[in-house]
Amino acid sequence: MIMKGQKISDRYQIIKSIGEGGMANVYLAYDTILDRNVAVKVLRGDLSNDEKFVRRFQREALAASSLTHPNIVEVYDVGEDNGEYYIVMEYIEGKHLKNLLKKRGKLTLSEAVDIMLQITDGMAAAHDSYIIHRDIKPQNIMILENGLVKITDFGIAMAMNATQLTQTNSVMGSVHYLPPEQASGQGSTLQSDIYSMGIVMYELLTGELPFKGDNAVEIALKHLKEPIPDIREKIPNVPNSIYNIIKRATAKNPKNRYNDAREMHEDLLTCLDDTRANEPIITFKYPENDTDDAKLAKMVKESKKETEEVRQKKEEVIAKKITGDDLKKQNKLLIILAFIFTGLVVGITALIVFIPMLTGSKQIEVPDVADMTVSDAIDTLQDAGFTVSDEQKEVSSSDIEEGRVVKTSPAVGSKRKDGTTVTLYVSIGDTQIEIEDYTGESYLEVKGKLEALGLFVLIERQDVEETDDVDYEDGLIIDQSIEAGEKVSAGTNITLYIPNVVTNYPNFTDGTYTVEAIEDFADTYELTLDIEYVKTNEYTPGTIYYQSRPEGQRVVAGQKFKIRVAEALEEGETGETEECETPGLC
Repeated sequence: MIMKGQKISDRYQIIKSIGEGGMANVYLAYDTILDRNVAVKVLRGDLSNDEKFVRRFQREALAASSLTHPNIVEVYDVGEDNGEYYIVMEYIEGKHLKNLLKKRGKLTLSEAVDIMLQITDGMAAAHDSYIIHRDIKPQNIMILENGLVKITDFGIAMAMNATQLTQTNSVMGSVHYLPPEQASGQGSTLQSDIYSMGIVMYELLTGELPFKGDNAVEIALKHLKEPIPDIREKIPNVPNSIYNIIKRATAKNPKNRYNDAREMHEDLLTCLDDTRANEPIITFKYPENDTDDAKLAKMVKESKKETEEVRQKKEEVIAKKITGDDLKKQNKLLIILAFIFTGLVVGITALIVFIPMLTGSKQIEVPDVADMTVSDAIDTLQDAGFTVSDEQKEVSSSDIEEGRVVKTSPAVGSKRKDGTTVTLYVSIGDTQIEIEDYTGESYLEVKGKLEALGLFVLIERQDVEETDDVDYEDGLIIDQSIEAGEKVSAGTNITLYIPNVVTNYPNFTDGTYTVEAIEDFADTYELTLDIEYVKTNEYTPGTIYYQSRPEGQRVVAGQKFKIRVAEALEEGETGETEECETPGLC
């Protein structure tokens, strides 16, 4: 049991628990060496003695530690301390995408596309390394206050070229995002992540899951046999390009999907262009529903059989009557078990103490070789007992001189067995990127281009008033935080501003507006319009002489808005003088 204040590997001091999962618990901790908060993921105590789970946990660490991308939670360290297997990760102060959906219901088209561009960009880096996430869902995607998306929990990710798979072919992701091939018990491919991302995109836009059911088997069968609901029924005016992306990503046959996340990312980059709004609906080259119905029936039958067997066993345990003889037998059994348990404890203790002595294996700490020459770093690491990889990685650095070491993988301070291979990250110097004038360009295209150069791009909406002189188009950049011509280093933050067009109420009582024009205004801005016709001799019939919201007030969709219209008196009627309810509005 991990306790508050406890130190792991005499370095990571536990602050509090921040999450529990099926395989591991996550804690907020303080890194006493590098003076920063981190997230520490610790394999659950009841699983740490299970060899299969430990191997899978270690495989997660190795897969995730090789990924470096702004949209992927970074892994800092991996280790074991007194039987506790742990991973140290970047601590993210944000909320899960699922929480955002619960709060908002559904997202706008541009918001959903922006999030999907970040997800596919991060997953493209994983797929380039032949790593499959296998559990893409909103609960595993975090979003920061500035809109940056981070993919987390590569908890069941696997390297495709791994030689031992243990349980990696079992169905382990959330069933609502489960690819058909996993639902039928087949192995996962890069296209499996594509399917899950297609389901996430559908949920972002509609606020609903495409397939629901009373149990996991029912939902899995829908993934296998039923086409995803047509998003055009939920969003009638959705561009054909968006429909095509979701249709292709969620194809039942993996051959009909995108080849990898990068291909899906490239398609998303231009999906909001006007030229693609009415593009032809795609047709699939390969058959979709080629699943063996007999196999499906067998799956359902076996699932029901297993459920019934579990129920019967529970009933037998509950209904069993314990007699006196049973109690005597149980006492004898307890004594025998006690002897066996004591023997196991002694044996395990002996193994823990003597095996390391016999094998000579020991944990050594990765030394700090930052700012050393490559040759000096290699000598230092080899002297410490490590093997240095022949393949070095290049990174941009404004602090470390070109040709010198920036960092290592595994990271400095982490403990590894002697002989572990260490990769050096060598500086290519401070790579300067010249900023251009991006105003008037699509923020999605510019964002993708700048992130490819290594910049961190933030998108913010800026309030602008709608005027006859300026026609603002949603999604086009109107300002930027760094001026054109400036040169910056990779890793610099740049904010791109896009318009949030603000409309104000005009003066509808100035005699230039008709009732029909006001009705059109209310329809355009989704207002609830109340028109009251009043018989009066104070105004010419048809005159709009009152509005409930003053000129200049900001228009907000869903607001109630009332006007009064003068109506002619009939013969014999006496008109009454209207009293103004709101001074200045009559």
